[in-house]
Parts: sequence; C-alpha cells; structure tokens
Amino acid sequence: MSEHPHLPHMLPRGEALSLEQLYEKMALIREVEERLLELFSQGKLFGTTHTYSGQETIAAGILSQLQPGDIVFSNHRCHGHYLAFTDDVEGLISELMGKRAGVCRGIGGSQHLCAKNIYTNGVLGSIMPNAVGMALAEKRQGRRSVTTVFLGDGAMGEGVVYESMNMAGLWSAPVLIVIEDNHYAQSTPSRLQVAGKLADRPRAFGIATREMAGNDVEEIHRAAGAILKEMREQPRPHCLVIDTYRLNPHSKGDDVRDKQEIEAHRKADPLLATRGRLGGDAAMKIDDRCRQRVAAAIEKALAADWADQSCLPGNLSVP
Repeated sequence: MSEHPHLPHMLPRGEALSLEQLYEKMALIREVEERLLELFSQGKLFGTTHTYSGQETIAAGILSQLQPGDIVFSNHRCHGHYLAFTDDVEGLISELMGKRAGVCRGIGGSQHLCAKNIYTNGVLGSIMPNAVGMALAEKRQGRRSVTTVFLGDGAMGEGVVYESMNMAGLWSAPVLIVIEDNHYAQSTPSRLQVAGKLADRPRAFGIATREMAGNDVEEIHRAAGAILKEMREQPRPHCLVIDTYRLNPHSKGDDVRDKQEIEAHRKADPLLATRGRLGGDAAMKIDDRCRQRVAAAIEKALAADWADQSCLPGNLSVP
C-alpha cells in the first residue's frame, strides 16, 4: 500500500505537549466519532463503526509521545488511535464513506486502516503477533523504534495474545502493550469473562507492567514518555493497563449496559474534565476549530469519487 497522498502536518512527536495540544487531539477524536455516528444513521457510511468516545485520553497521551519511525497496531476501535497518530481527518472520513480519497482508497473501511506506520485489524487479538514480530524485526535492523499495540480487555481471552507476550518477554521485543480496559467485551462485562487481574498476565511473562486510571491525559502523557524513553535505551517489552470506559455502544446501537451506569460515566467524562482544567475560552476555540475541520472533511468526502475495482491490488477483483 503506497503512502496516503495527503496526510497533513502533525504535531511534533516524542516531545511533551501542552494541555491545549493534548485537548485538541481529544476534542478532534470526539468530534469525528460523534459525527460518524450521525452519518451512519443517515446511511452515508458502510459496514460498521466502533467509536472511541470516552477513551480519548489514552490515544492522545500515548501516541503523541511516539517518534518518526515508530509503529502502531490497533484493533476494531481504531479511529482514535489513527487520528492521534496521523491527524488525518479527511482520509479517515473518506475511507469510511467508501471514497477513493480514503486512506486505503475506500476499500479498507472502518477496521482496516494502513498508512504511515499504523496498521489496524478487527480480528480480536490478531494484531498482537504482528506487533511483536514487527518490533523484533526493527530491533534486528538496529533501529531504536518502538512498536505500540492497543488491546481491549476482550482480547485478553485470546490465546495468541499470550503466545505473543511469551515471545516478547523471551526475546526482549521493544513493544509497548496498551490494554484499554473499558470493562466490557462487546456487551459482556469483565466480571463474567476475566479471571484475576489483567495486569498479572503480562507480568507472568516478565513484562514490566503499570496500572493507571484513564481520566488524566497529562498523567498518561508523562507516563508514556518515561516508558518509551526507557524502552529506547533498554529495548524490552512494557505494558500499560489503563482503566477506561466507552461512552457509546460497542457498535452503532447494540448497548445493553445499565443506563444509570453509563450516565454516571458521562458525568465523569475525561474530555469534560480536561476542558474544565483548560478553561472555557481556550476550550471553546479548540472545539470550534475541530468542528470546522470535521465539517469540511465531511463535505469534501461527500463530493469525492467512490472507490472502484481499479484500486484493488494486483489482479484481485470483486464480482
């Protein structure tokens, strides 16, 4: 897959960002996700969509600490990771609309994004062996890059995750494993499908593991910066287990969670908390800027050409 032709300029990587910069990443993700749900209800998106609303602190805090050459693997809830890593609003929205201007020219859809060292797949746990293999390949090439892989608590029921952790620990692969524990695997609560503590699982393979809350973007940003610095100096795996909560349904509208539970988490929304710390005027300017960016990207995507068979690789074709 060739590089996407119009990925925009990104904020500096590998540097500490201000609260304003971190909030802008979070606000942009939220605006995109909420608008995607609107577009889906209007019949303007295809396939499915799994929003990242409520978990933005993690993507913004961690991925802004990565450097050029670093690699990211993500799962079916990948929009937030993609935006925090690339800032490519137009490419993402066009992709989900099945347009040729999309990041994968309209044939990847919501779960299969590939550009600028980020790779996503919706098969639960499948990205873990890829991430470990990539980290080992980069290490053997003598590069100081770090591979970051995002898993949900639901993926911790997949055997391939533990096989991969074993190899990462055994061979000291420089892979940062981020477990976003939002307490549900689709609609199944963690208490019904997770035994013991999630953090004890990577530790069993000798992987340094830290647990933290997912409500403070600056704390996550600082923690990720320190871990990544250590990994570049001493290449070996690390794991972050972050407690978080998704505010929207698993996919589109399939939500059987208790409404009072959801409402309680909405009141503790990390985006709102960050906005409060930033201050009203500054936050309003950032929110307006994000709304304008997303609205312009949607308008452009609506007018773009549809994907067609000519963008499929090789001789592959569809009926």
